Amino acid sequence: MKAMVLCVDEKSQIQALDRTQPILPLAPGIPERRTHDYMRHGTTTLFAALDIVTGKVIGELHRRHRSSEFLNFLRTIVKNTPPEMDLHLVMDNYGTHKTEKVKNWLNRHPRFHVHFTPTSASWLNQVERWFATLTQKQIRRGTHRSTQALEKSIREYLKMYNDEPKPFVWTKSADEILESIARFCQRTSGSVH
Repeated sequence: MKAMVLCVDEKSQIQALDRTQPILPLAPGIPERRTHDYMRHGTTTLFAALDIVTGKVIGELHRRHRSSEFLNFLRTIVKNTPPEMDLHLVMDNYGTHKTEKVKNWLNRHPRFHVHFTPTSASWLNQVERWFATLTQKQIRRGTHRSTQALEKSIREYLKMYNDEPKPFVWTKSADEILESIARFCQRTSGSVH
């Protein structure tokens, strides 16, 4: 049987910010500048599932961030994936992913197989990297005078990205990553966090 691996998460509390002055563009020898002050115009949440083979992203926006919205997103995943494929979801341990409603729904949909990242290791989930790219290329540089404008901007980025998706590729082996983590743990043991 064929299967898909989807990295699933949500980017919550994305703020629609309108800067008091426009972003000043880059110039030779001068970095891009922006004002530190802004007006807030609401928030939205982006639920996303990144296909690790193709790089394509299924995304859905909701104003709230509860298990009911997550269930809606799971239904969106069903509609946007081949029905004959098992779906392996890589997710963090966030409470929204583990409510009774979600557990019951997953039990009724046996093609879904959930794999949770270890606590404090959500960086293992590749959709987090995609969220960083979205923030860097679309959200942070934009001016959004309303939540609707922010959501329109995110939808435009999703469409543009999915027109030519690119999967993320790990550049280090598992052993190199584990060695790096071990070195970090040795350096920080005994320090107060």
